[in-house]
Amino acid sequence: MTDINSRRLDIDALRAIRAVKLHGGVTRAADALGLTQSAVSHKIKRLETSLGCEILNRRPGGGMFTSDGEKLLEYAAKILALHDEALVSLAKSDLAGRIMLGLTEDTTCSDLSRILGRFHRLHPQVTVRTKVRMSLVLRSMLERGELDMAMVQVFSHEIRPTDVVLFREDLHWVKSRELSFSRQGPIPFLSFDDDCFYRRWAIDIGQDGGVELETLFECSSAAGIVAAVSAGLGVALLSDRHILKDMEVIDGLLPEPPGLAYIVRRAKKVRNPALDSLISDIASEVSRYGRLTLAS
Repeated sequence: MTDINSRRLDIDALRAIRAVKLHGGVTRAADALGLTQSAVSHKIKRLETSLGCEILNRRPGGGMFTSDGEKLLEYAAKILALHDEALVSLAKSDLAGRIMLGLTEDTTCSDLSRILGRFHRLHPQVTVRTKVRMSLVLRSMLERGELDMAMVQVFSHEIRPTDVVLFREDLHWVKSRELSFSRQGPIPFLSFDDDCFYRRWAIDIGQDGGVELETLFECSSAAGIVAAVSAGLGVALLSDRHILKDMEVIDGLLPEPPGLAYIVRRAKKVRNPALDSLISDIASEVSRYGRLTLAS
C-alpha cells in the first residue's frame, strides 16, 4: 500500500504518451502539444521512474510502446476522459436548445462519439439530432440551412478560416499487388457513388494527361471499395487509413490527388449557445492532442 501511495499518474504525462501514440513519435507529439521534444521526453521518463517500468520501447526494430506502455495507454484514455469531464461538469451550465448535426459514417466511430456522449451527459437539456450522410450531401444541407453543423471530409485547399480541423491525411491511387493492367487502354476504376467528391475529382481531373478511367464498380461504402481493391478488380482512390498490406500505391501513372482534411463546419449566421459550446469542446480536444482519431 505504501508503494502505491508513493506513485502518481501525472495528467500531463498521460496526455504526452497519448499524443505520442496519436502522432507516431515524440517529435510530432511535441509539435502538436506546443512543447519541446525534450519536455515531452522528460515527462515520459519521469512517469517511467514513478511507475518503475518502461513505457516507450527504445530498442531498435520493436514497436513504439512496451507491453506495459500499451496497457497504460488504455487506462490513460479512460483517465483523461473522466478528468476532462469532471472539470467541465464543475462549470455550472444552464444550456438548453437543439443542435442539428451532420456526420459522415467515418466520424460516427471516432473520438467525436466520446465528445458527443460527454456533451449529452453534461448538458441534458440540449437535444442533438444527428443525420449520417456523405460529405457532399452534408455540405449541401449546411448551405440550405438544414443543419447547424457538420463533421465532413474536404480537400485541404477547401478548408475555410472558420473550420475546426480534426485531422489531415493523404489520398492515394491504389490497387492490389496482384493486379496488372495494360497502360494502353482504359484503366478499371472502382468508384464511390455520385455523391462522393473523390469520384468527381477523378472524373474531372484524374484523367488529365491522357489517362482514361473506365468505371467498373460503384459502391457508397469504404468497406466495399476496400474489398474490391483487395480482390484485384481495379484501381481506386483511398485515404491512408484504408490502405491494406495487400495493396500498393500507384505512383506516376495518374495525377496526384489533393490532400484531405476532416473538419467541423457550422452553418452561416447560426446563433446558438449550445452549438458554440459543442464546437468549443471539440476545438479544445484538438488543441490538447493536435488531432482527433477515427477508426480504420
